[in-house]
Amino acid sequence: MGFGPSTERHAGSGSPFPPIAEYAFLSDCETTALVAPSGNIEWMCLPRMDSESVFGSVLDRSAGGFRIGPATETVPAARRYVPGTMVLETSWWTRGGWLIVTDALLMGPWHHEEERSHTHRRAPTDYDADHVLLRMVRCATGEVQVHMDCDPMFNYGREQAEWKHTGPGYRDAVASSRESDVNLRLTSDMNIGFEGPRAVARTLLKEGQTRFVALSWSEHAPPQTYEEADDRMRWTAHHWQHWLDRGKFPDHPWRSYLQRSALTLKGLTFAPSGAVAAAATTSLPEALGGERNWDYRYTWIRDSTFALWAMFTLGFDWEANDFFHFVADVAAEGELQVMYGIDGERSLEERTLPHLSGYENSGPVRVGNAAYGQHQHDVWGAVVGSIQLYTHSRDGLDDRLWAIVVTQVDRALERWREPDQGIWEVRSGAQHFTASKVACWLAADAGSRLARQRGDREREQHWHAAAEEMRADILANALDDRGVFTQHYGTSALDASVLLIPLMGFLPPTDERVKATVLAIADELTENGLVLRYRVEETEDGLSGEEGTFTICSFWLVSALAMIGELPRARTLCERLLSLGSSLQLYAEEIDPHTGRHLGNFPQAFTHLALVNAVTAVIRAERRNHDTSIRP
Repeated sequence: MGFGPSTERHAGSGSPFPPIAEYAFLSDCETTALVAPSGNIEWMCLPRMDSESVFGSVLDRSAGGFRIGPATETVPAARRYVPGTMVLETSWWTRGGWLIVTDALLMGPWHHEEERSHTHRRAPTDYDADHVLLRMVRCATGEVQVHMDCDPMFNYGREQAEWKHTGPGYRDAVASSRESDVNLRLTSDMNIGFEGPRAVARTLLKEGQTRFVALSWSEHAPPQTYEEADDRMRWTAHHWQHWLDRGKFPDHPWRSYLQRSALTLKGLTFAPSGAVAAAATTSLPEALGGERNWDYRYTWIRDSTFALWAMFTLGFDWEANDFFHFVADVAAEGELQVMYGIDGERSLEERTLPHLSGYENSGPVRVGNAAYGQHQHDVWGAVVGSIQLYTHSRDGLDDRLWAIVVTQVDRALERWREPDQGIWEVRSGAQHFTASKVACWLAADAGSRLARQRGDREREQHWHAAAEEMRADILANALDDRGVFTQHYGTSALDASVLLIPLMGFLPPTDERVKATVLAIADELTENGLVLRYRVEETEDGLSGEEGTFTICSFWLVSALAMIGELPRARTLCERLLSLGSSLQLYAEEIDPHTGRHLGNFPQAFTHLALVNAVTAVIRAERRNHDTSIRP
């Protein structure tokens, strides 16, 4: 059988699946990969991050993997990213010596447009994805037996690979299948053999000796020698470090969390279009054994305002502008959807893959996302709010963007009185969700401000009046007897989405209703101090089972606490959340409040966006307090 994923067991659980938080994340801004602690690539889709998987053992132990490491050890001594990069370094101690494996999805100089297989919608830069997964091995001391096992399974684990050697010797091999357009080329300075659908290599390394293996899937040549591989790995590391140097990060102990979040968000960005995928994976469960498993490899319009704010705050204006123009492009095409494919695709038909068992047997495994067809009223506010944010530091608002503003504000005014599925995309009946109403208010309010900027007095007044009507309706229907904002009209249930009220500027943080709401959520909608979206026993969402606490909601609470003046409480919660990140400072969608285990798709862009906002809010509040305290 070899040392493939089906033979692994993880300490303490008896499960063949690693904990979600123990995966490392690689990206070249076109595709992504998850690396297990064993050194196994357990998730990778080609040629794009939303394509069919070729390594899928994170969802089924027989769905393909690619391991390299010591022949006798699967638990590493240490893992880290080379500082400021997305280059992963894993170290193993064995009885014979120390082995270090370095992994990256290579970046390289810009490739000519005619070589590309897709349309590049954004402005080309001087760097580009190389379409090569490079794995380099070095024996640091002693001697170590190294084993390489590459077992691709095409089409989400349905089709085994057919391997053949190419070129002289046994250093080059190609894997293909009858039903897939993807061909994989394996290049190494080790001799490659075949064991059925697997490509394998074994070698003994002594102190100072090195080997490499490169997996490529395009016409661009992979490295042919270790020296060339080393040069290209260094180029990739320097690329990421130079990219990070463009950012603006505060001199603060939490700086590294902001930097890792920035790198993760960049890694979840599909460079050809500028879209930010919500996560790198599909169907990692929100509760083990439950049905809350969704495909997040798409871009949500609601993320746009938060993404732009985070990117502008950290100084990554190019990335913010690219994402903004992606949003503007799809908004100009017609009726706005909740989400889109990462190259602007409108149809994301959802289906299940019954041949896959799911992570920890948590089925069904889904690809596509039926929520793209839902009615969610937050999209209009997200687009108009994004345009307001984008134009804040610019001289004017051009005709194209103004036409989008007019369309989206008018749509909000037409529809705001109707119920919708809400920010959490419930699969039950529509409701008058408070957060959706507030988002419609944002569309009208931001639209009114933009109309003033355009000198359109008539629309400014009309939209301002509409915003005030919406505000009055929300204040009349969304508050309970305590003056606390509830999940939707006609209920007393709490919902973490109302934490967006001060973040969106609907009411000032000094308002007593805001303070009461923030404190009610902190005290009543938490488990072990972490925030739930809502309590499933109080909310009919069309699904069964439990879920963990949503980390984005906990970070929202940090921001809201800082805004209402509860800075010690905000800092304590922020410190705890940062301590609950993975050893590589990555976050899934949820955290089990009792065990600290990460749940849901990974890594999660919205969580990292909320982290940036929360950490920045606490740091700014601390500095304001410090400035006030030292005034004479």
